[in-house]
Amino acid sequence: MERVSGGAFHDAARVTHHSAAMLNRIFGLETEYGLLIHQDRPAYSPAWLAHRIRDHLFRVQRRGVLDLHHRGHDEPPGNGGFLTNAGRIYLDMGHLEYASPECGSLTDLVASDRAGDRILQTALEDLGLVDTVSLIKNNIDHETDATFGSHENYLVSRRFPFSRRGLAPLITFLVTRQIFTGAGRVGAACPQDGWFQRDRLIVPRAAISSHRHSSALAFQISQRADHIVNDFFEWVQQNRAIVNTRDEPLADPNQFRRIHLLVGDSNMAEYATALKMGTTGLVLQLIEEGHAPKGLDVQEPVETLQEISQDQDRRWLVTLTSGKTMSAVEIQERFLEAAQEHCKGQDEETDWVLEQWEQVLTDLRGDYTKLIGRVDWASKLWLLETFREAERVEWNDPIMKSLDLEYHNLHSDRGLYWGLQEEGRVARLTTDKAVELAQARPPRNTRAFGRGELISHLLACGPSREPDDSRPEERDFPAYVINWSIFQLRGRPPFPMPDPFKTYVQEVRAHLAD
Repeated sequence: MERVSGGAFHDAARVTHHSAAMLNRIFGLETEYGLLIHQDRPAYSPAWLAHRIRDHLFRVQRRGVLDLHHRGHDEPPGNGGFLTNAGRIYLDMGHLEYASPECGSLTDLVASDRAGDRILQTALEDLGLVDTVSLIKNNIDHETDATFGSHENYLVSRRFPFSRRGLAPLITFLVTRQIFTGAGRVGAACPQDGWFQRDRLIVPRAAISSHRHSSALAFQISQRADHIVNDFFEWVQQNRAIVNTRDEPLADPNQFRRIHLLVGDSNMAEYATALKMGTTGLVLQLIEEGHAPKGLDVQEPVETLQEISQDQDRRWLVTLTSGKTMSAVEIQERFLEAAQEHCKGQDEETDWVLEQWEQVLTDLRGDYTKLIGRVDWASKLWLLETFREAERVEWNDPIMKSLDLEYHNLHSDRGLYWGLQEEGRVARLTTDKAVELAQARPPRNTRAFGRGELISHLLACGPSREPDDSRPEERDFPAYVINWSIFQLRGRPPFPMPDPFKTYVQEVRAHLAD
């Protein structure tokens, strides 16, 4: 396979030291998957199939342990659970969702993300459902106009300037980074209803929006852009924001904050995943250290996000609050220059990100086909354009939306992305062996290591039963309660894990041995 130059990505299965990893950062990804049923009158709903896959993973393959407690009003016992790799699989609004374990390096993150794909696809194959159902790693349903997310998580210090002024550089970066992180899509979503805060009032965006929806749009570079209606907002559903303001650190709240983003697309390309997370991590570092470039505030972030995505000429012009106009590439180059000045040389992965960030921005100024295999929207556009020319079909032909979805099919013999990989057009940043190991084993340099020990221990003890209401000790407290930052076994004191940088592995082993 083609390999990307730079030293941060190795053939070794897992990175177990800190020298190569990015500076003081914990990464995580949450991916919701679509289920595509290849039947005109299906016997089962996507939600039923999602339940079947989840049950197979936990009850038959025994890849982890199901929750025995209520995690929320919409997450009853058995809705999902933690895996031996310390990530989670669960159902969210009818979708299968995989949350990666905490990763201290891009190497582990890419392997863990790809591991989630393989875990779910393997379950589908074991169930004998691959001829009637496909798992689709994308963010839109062309038929219902629904969207489902790819959420990014970055751990920052509690001292991070989490205010509109402090986050302004991040907003600008996120609005413009889609030029290399977007997954691309055919067409456009219907105009989204949404509310945003102006002064002390909550008003409908339609009341002030001048953005014009294009129902005849051929292709755009981002899937999520049409569905974002706010720059900042706390709740996820119906008011998706560029920056989610929910304060849920899943760690010691006195030391840490978790930056939770839902503006990005799910990426098939390993390169795009690494570059998306790596560049964002560096921009967060620039903000933390007071080195973010100034004077780049965007006048209308939400509308600009959509305009960049939908720009058929790919000029990607942005109007700043100063009245100045710059291209998205120029803005990204300003962030790159700041990162090169203040971050270069601090670790191996940072230098890889800086090198590839510069290269992709250079290539974006030329023929987009230079980006095939690295940038998803460019790979997809080339495939679709090649098909259109060969078959002489228009963009509004229904087959174009079908091919759009097939780019994201996790089946290695059917997905268009995998075809590019087989042809040697895709830049691999991990290996099949690393992905195989990441399906069962957690990263060994974060608290995921300790949680993985716990899950393996519980599996070795045998299947856990649902609480028996006739036995008071089980009715009042299940055999175990596991959350990201704490767990408790029945009859033992709680075991907090507030520091995601600490493995806790020896402490967990000692706790389990008592």
